[in-house]
Amino acid sequence: MRCCFPAPLAALAGVPGPCEVLRSGALLAPALLRAVSAARTRLPHHHPIAAVHLELVTLIEDRAIITWYTGLPGTDDGFGHMLPALTEGEVVYGTHPGRLDRVAGEDLPTAHHHVELTGLEPGQTYYYQARSRGVAARPTALHLIRGNAAGTSLHGLGSHGGPYSFTTPLPPPGRHLISLALCNDLHLGETTAGLVGGIPFMRGISQQPGLAPYPELMTRALVQEARRRGADVLLAAGDISAGGSAADLARARGILDGFGTHGRDYFVVRGNHDRPGAVEESDGDTFRHGFGRPDEPGYFERDLGGLRIIGLDTYEKRGNGADSGGLGAEQLAWFRSRLREQREQPTVVFGHHPLTVRDSLFPVGAGQRLGRRQARAILEAYAATPGVFLHHAGHTHRNKRTVLPQAPHVALQEVGAAKEYPGGFSLLRVHSGGYALNFFKARGAEALEWGERSRRMAGGLWPHHALGRSVTDRNSVVYRDLSGITRPTLAPLAATGSTG
Repeated sequence: MRCCFPAPLAALAGVPGPCEVLRSGALLAPALLRAVSAARTRLPHHHPIAAVHLELVTLIEDRAIITWYTGLPGTDDGFGHMLPALTEGEVVYGTHPGRLDRVAGEDLPTAHHHVELTGLEPGQTYYYQARSRGVAARPTALHLIRGNAAGTSLHGLGSHGGPYSFTTPLPPPGRHLISLALCNDLHLGETTAGLVGGIPFMRGISQQPGLAPYPELMTRALVQEARRRGADVLLAAGDISAGGSAADLARARGILDGFGTHGRDYFVVRGNHDRPGAVEESDGDTFRHGFGRPDEPGYFERDLGGLRIIGLDTYEKRGNGADSGGLGAEQLAWFRSRLREQREQPTVVFGHHPLTVRDSLFPVGAGQRLGRRQARAILEAYAATPGVFLHHAGHTHRNKRTVLPQAPHVALQEVGAAKEYPGGFSLLRVHSGGYALNFFKARGAEALEWGERSRRMAGGLWPHHALGRSVTDRNSVVYRDLSGITRPTLAPLAATGSTG
C-alpha cells in the first residue's frame, strides 16, 4: 500500500508558488538545521527530569485541560526526543500570580500528563504552573509562527516555568440544545505518519512494536472521549481510510459504530484518500459500499431538530488525490439550491477540503484546498445564506479558525487530524443563544503516548502547524440567535442526498 502523508507535508513535494517557497524556506531552513543538530547531541541536564511541551489544549467557561511531557534529560529516542520519565504531575493555580492556592493532580505516575481544572468561574483570569517532581513545565515554543501554546495572554512567556495565564470565556447564552463531535483524517490502514519521500529530515513516525496500529487506537480513543464529553452526534469529515481499501473502511465502520448508528448518530463524508480508484478492487467505489449504497450520492442533508447538517463529498472527481478538491456539477447545483431554499435555517456544513488555507507554516499548494472557483462560489452562496454559521473541514491536519469578509457570519474551522498529534476532535456545543467550539485530545494512556510520539513529524516542527497558533484557533465562543433549534429526537436518515 502506498504510504500516506498529511496534506501540508505533501505540499512540500508538490509545486507551490515561488512566494510560498521563499516564505516557508526562510522559516523552515533554520529550524530544520536546529532539529538535525539537536538529534545529534543531547547536553546533560542538572535536573533528574525535564518537563516540556506544556499546552493549554482546551478552555471552556468552567474548565481547562493542560498537558505536558516529562522526559529524561540527555537521552534520545533516535528522533531527537527524550525518553519518557514516569512521575506525578500537578497544576497549581489561582486568580493572582503570586497566590497559586488551588491544586489539581493526577492519580498515577505517567510521562504524558493530562490535568483537567474544574469549577472555574466564567470570565475570570487565572494564573497557573504545571510541574512534576517540583520541576516547572515549559510551553511548546511556537516561535516560528509567533504563537502561544500556554495561555490567552503573554504572561509568563519567556520565563523558566511561568506562571502562565488564561481567561475563561463566557458561556454561550441560553439553554443547551445539542452537541456534535467534529473529526477528520482517521486514515485507517496507515502505518507511517508524516513520511515524505526524497525530502531530508522528513522521517516518518511509526508505531512502537507490539502496540495497536495508531489509526485504530486513536479512532477508538476519540469515540470514547466524544461520548464521555456528551456528544450527541459525530461528523467525520473525510480521509476515513489511508487508501480506500474495503478492509480499512470496514474497520473504520466497526469502530465508529461504537459511537452509534451510521445515518442517525454519526455521519461520514469522503476525503481524497477515500476516492474511487484509490485501490484496485472489483467492487468499485469502496467508500459508498462502506458508508452508504453504490446508487446513492456521497452528499446529503439532514435535519436535527431544526439544525440542518449538510455533508459534502469534496472529492467527487477523477484524480490521484494530490490535486485540489472538487464537487461534481450535480452536487454543486444541489448544494446551492438547498442553501437558497432555506436561507435562514441554522446550518452546519462539513466536508474534507477547506475553502481556503491561511497562515500556514508550510507551502500551500492547490491540493490543500477546494478548487478556487468552487470555493468562491460557495462563499458567495454563504454570503446570501445567513443561517450557515459553521463550515468544518479537515485535510490540513491542523486547528485553525478563519473568518472571511465575504461571509463573516460563517466560521471556517479546520480540525486537527484524529490519527496524530494533537490527536482529537472538536466539540460543538449548540445553545439557543450561540455556540462554543472546543478541541479535546483523545485520552487513554496509549493515545496520549502516540500523540507525543507523532509530534516529532516534519523534523519536530509539527506542533507549529497542527496545534493552532492560539487558544482561540481550537476554542471559541460565538453569540447568535439559534433559538429555532429544538433538541432533536434522532431518527435514521431515509436516503443519502435526501432533504431530510
